[in-house]
Amino acid sequence: MADFTSEFWSIYVAVLTLLGIAGCALLLWGQAQVKIEVPADGKVDTTGHQWDENLTELNNPMPRWWMWLFYITIVFGLGYLVLYPGLGSYAGKLNWQSTGEYQAELKQADKEFGPIFAKYQQQDIKTVAADPQARAIGERLFMTYCAQCHGSDARGNKGFPNLTDKDWLYGGEPDTIKTTIMNGRNGVMPPMGAAVGSDKDIENVAHYVKSLSDSAHDPIKAVFGKEKFGACMACHGADAKGNQALGAPNLTDKIWLHGGSIDTVMETIRKGRNNTMPAFKDFLGEAKVHVLAAYVWSLSNDSSQASQTAQK
Repeated sequence: MADFTSEFWSIYVAVLTLLGIAGCALLLWGQAQVKIEVPADGKVDTTGHQWDENLTELNNPMPRWWMWLFYITIVFGLGYLVLYPGLGSYAGKLNWQSTGEYQAELKQADKEFGPIFAKYQQQDIKTVAADPQARAIGERLFMTYCAQCHGSDARGNKGFPNLTDKDWLYGGEPDTIKTTIMNGRNGVMPPMGAAVGSDKDIENVAHYVKSLSDSAHDPIKAVFGKEKFGACMACHGADAKGNQALGAPNLTDKIWLHGGSIDTVMETIRKGRNNTMPAFKDFLGEAKVHVLAAYVWSLSNDSSQASQTAQK
């Protein structure tokens, strides 16, 4: 109820809940008052529903034991609402909170697994990557917190980078990967439509960009687009190989974060792109991020390389 600034909504929820329970009790009581008269011939009346020729629904009252079960659930519900939160902002006699339960579980987990993460935190990331147990822990962390965007195979998706190759927007060194996970990233490609010029100019630049990676393009349009590409050099560089300090991608390879068709490249130039990688520092803590970074680094570096690095 913290999202509601008025006490009215707390009262509203509490009253509605109690009225619902009272309504159920009243319905049960009303049904208990109904008397079914048995005809002289002993045949019980039916509701008129019949299936499979001779399967008939009789108009019998609800069994008493069944009705008492409903009454018990009502009493249980009222007792629950007295002890636990459920009536608006009323916290319950036990003052139980899901956040408190969660924090207690975190403390127990930190007590049990904290020393393991602390041990790995003291080691170099490449050394951690060479440890099979650490990689297994890192994989579980990845599947829990990263697979939603980068995929269970870490190969990414449209707008989400592939972590299994060696193409990095901000750099693929272990400490850089750790910094990315810790602090997150805000990747911004500003709209360049006005700076490049007309729609024809944008199309020409798109063909020039495609030509940089020797992808399918119109060579004549690419020639005209080369001059207009000057508006993009501030970020991507004169050689178009990008700038990891800015997160500007290399345009000379065939790796495309949002797609590499001419229409998609034109859309990127015209409208720009805005991507956010969330920060996990406060949520996971540095020790867990250290192990996770080691796993991510190992995805694009084979285990033998990690082991050799660890032995040096």
